[in-house]
Amino acid sequence: MDNPQQLRYSKEHEWLSDAEGGVSTVGITEHAANALGDVVFVQLPEVGATVTAGESCGELESTKSVSDLYSPVDGEITEVNEEVANDPSLVNSAPFEGGWLFKVKISGEPEDLLTADEYTAFAAG
Repeated sequence: MDNPQQLRYSKEHEWLSDAEGGVSTVGITEHAANALGDVVFVQLPEVGATVTAGESCGELESTKSVSDLYSPVDGEITEVNEEVANDPSLVNSAPFEGGWLFKVKISGEPEDLLTADEYTAFAAG
């Protein structure tokens, strides 16, 4: 599994891009997508909603289970990926590209996020 070096990762298996204009992109990792199995439904947070780091802000439903989607940071949702809502399989096929989930305007400094190498070691158990 190859986790992009430029991203930061949460222990709930979400990734976070560097902020561009104060806004970062969030998705789930390839590790999480593989563990979930085929994603068949995605419930994303509403644009304008406030999210809190480590708290649930949506759901991912797969053929195996339903899992909470957690925000890796505090902030306000600025955009959701409608393509994923219409085609949840993007989460499995392109977790770091077209399968991104939402964009968030970060408030405060992100804490407790891992580098790619730290996340790879964490995910390996």
